[in-house]
Amino acid sequence: MPTMTNAFREAVALAATAQGAYIALHTGTPGTTGAGEASGGSPAYARKQTTWTGGASDGSVVGTEVAFDVPAGTYTHISCWTAASGGTFLWAQAIAGITFPGQGILKISPIFQVPQGA
Repeated sequence: MPTMTNAFREAVALAATAQGAYIALHTGTPGTTGAGEASGGSPAYARKQTTWTGGASDGSVVGTEVAFDVPAGTYTHISCWTAASGGTFLWAQAIAGITFPGQGILKISPIFQVPQGA
């Protein structure tokens, strides 16, 4: 694995997050296609747009908090897309499994990080 400077890791993270800013929730592993995206509910689930901001030159770019309307279920992953619907799946990451017994609101502050030695 390569060793990278923090400045380079930050540049990679900024370039990656410039590709898309629509965050989605998943009820299982999205794989490489974005499978298992949440759906349903009243009010209905929908992807939410975040605003990415670099900062400490540490390879991490933080997004603004997004609030999802979610139906009952367990949510295990977030993903990033190029559009509010359809679009291109870019990446996903696991979150702590969060279960809602009924309709609720799930707030997420997404972070994209390029780890040392990635």
